[in-house]
Amino acid sequence: MGPKADPSQKTVASNRRALHDYEILERFEAGIVLTGSEVKSLRGGRGSLSEAYGRVQGSEVWLEGMHIPPYEQGEKRGYDPVRRRKLLLHRNEIERLIGKTQERGLTLVPLRVYFSHGLAKLEVGLGRGKRQFEKRQATLEREHRREMDRAARRRR
Repeated sequence: MGPKADPSQKTVASNRRALHDYEILERFEAGIVLTGSEVKSLRGGRGSLSEAYGRVQGSEVWLEGMHIPPYEQGEKRGYDPVRRRKLLLHRNEIERLIGKTQERGLTLVPLRVYFSHGLAKLEVGLGRGKRQFEKRQATLEREHRREMDRAARRRR
């Protein structure tokens, strides 16, 4: 799904719906500020991006709505599984995002959560929402491409 399959990266959760609902113009890699139990839970492959979205507030970028269930062997006090989490980006990336998200129709879309060299990372896309007819068009193009590939394989 991401760039080349890197053996040092382990994808935990991906937001496949985002690729259907949004046209992704640009992608960023961001670190996430997490607690220890959240990291353990993510390492166990638990976490959901289905309701998540990014938001720029002031000079910071936040991830809201990502669900990380409490780690079972962790503290019983737990934490709020859908709390807002700060994203770590370079200053120039944040300034770029501030400018771009103020444009009409552009939004921050979390695409996938993965571990890279032991650190939790989030791939965030700058996307423009697709309208209904654009989604249908993309589906038709995908089906057409599949049909062409099948025909090419039959000829070989």
